[in-house]
Amino acid sequence: MAGNKKGLEIVARGPGRGGEKTAAGKRTQAHAHAAPDPAKVSGRWLLGAVGLTLCGAVLCAWCGLCLLFWQGSWQLLYHPASVVTRTPASAGLAFDAVGFAATDAGTPRLAGWWIAAAPEARFARLTVLYLHEQDGNLGDTVDSLARLHVAGVNVLAFDYRGYGQSQFVRPSEAHWRQDTEWALEYLIGTRHVAPGNIVVDGAGLGANLALEEAAAHPELAGVIVERPLLDPMSAIFSDARARMVPAHLLVRDRYDADAASANVHVPVLWFALDERSKAGGVLREPEAYGKIAGRKMLVWLNPADKTDVQIADSLTRWLDELPLR
Repeated sequence: MAGNKKGLEIVARGPGRGGEKTAAGKRTQAHAHAAPDPAKVSGRWLLGAVGLTLCGAVLCAWCGLCLLFWQGSWQLLYHPASVVTRTPASAGLAFDAVGFAATDAGTPRLAGWWIAAAPEARFARLTVLYLHEQDGNLGDTVDSLARLHVAGVNVLAFDYRGYGQSQFVRPSEAHWRQDTEWALEYLIGTRHVAPGNIVVDGAGLGANLALEEAAAHPELAGVIVERPLLDPMSAIFSDARARMVPAHLLVRDRYDADAASANVHVPVLWFALDERSKAGGVLREPEAYGKIAGRKMLVWLNPADKTDVQIADSLTRWLDELPLR
């Protein structure tokens, strides 16, 4: 009986152990079917990683291109020179070199020239603030300043920051506006010139700036506009590189002559080039000039004639008709 019991125990235990082995095998097999293939997971992950890396590289390159365009696009419009090769003395004019708009350390940000009118000059009560164009520096304006002196006015001319001997700052419309405001403050606060005796005179891109200043200061005596740039920003926005970046978001300059002219309420003397050979023989009034609602005078300059004489005669007539403030 004892032997039989032992045998029964063996028989009873046998199936249990076998069942455990069978269940373990099934669990192992199920786990093997459920686990993903390591080779397939690595391939997909690698492909995704490569794609993200390429996208990141392209994005970084594009951002770098945007940064380079933002930093260097100003050079498409502004062409400053640091060396001043001429002074009013070369034209026989007495002048004072001036510096103003000082920093906290007392260093002038802007350098310019003060050319006083002769005591008996016809328009000695008036002072012209001259704003030069986007190329060169004050040294290139001597002939224009001499013409103003002959007309009989006081003249303040200065270099914007980034030009000539003025503080080096990257040129921009905002900086030019600030520089001109400092020049007006210098005339009013230091030279004690009444705003009603100040005429702003601009050439090239400086003419666009003069319109903006005249619109902002209706208390001025008048504004002279010499050959303004009617589409100044095309120099930047028409560049091939501008098509690769959001140029209109990166560049804030506009120099919108139309918008400024619509808000000018002081007398205007506007010089435009007679380009009938390019316009089919027809003189078309500048659109911005047409937006000026107040007193204005348009003078067409014919390059075939002596433009200096045309400008001098028109300037004298216009100054003579300026209302006293």
